[in-house]
Amino acid sequence: MAAKSSGIGLPARACLFVIFAAGLAHATGARAAGDRAYGEYLSSECVTCHLLGGRFAGIPPIIGWPEETFVAVMNEYRLKVRPNPVMQTLAGRLSDEEIAALAAYFGSLAAEPAAK
Repeated sequence: MAAKSSGIGLPARACLFVIFAAGLAHATGARAAGDRAYGEYLSSECVTCHLLGGRFAGIPPIIGWPEETFVAVMNEYRLKVRPNPVMQTLAGRLSDEEIAALAAYFGSLAAEPAAK
């Protein structure tokens, strides 16, 4: 006997999962309260592509983001909601603690002033 389909497609299920996970994280107090120094230590792989100066060179800057935004985006990559195989792989290897630390570090940085 074939299982009945709920009528919800895969993208919708992924979106519902992200919403559920975000709500669960909020309810349990799991917030971006990372260790900035640890984030700086972990950042070497990130800054290979994402420039610390914040200047766009084909890859979006990640400095100065609110910590909660950084964490949410990284979790979307981990859950493969955002379509970028490189970022999905990198984010998939990080723990919640490491993502929070990176969020604290990159969130504390400001873009360099544009050269004149």
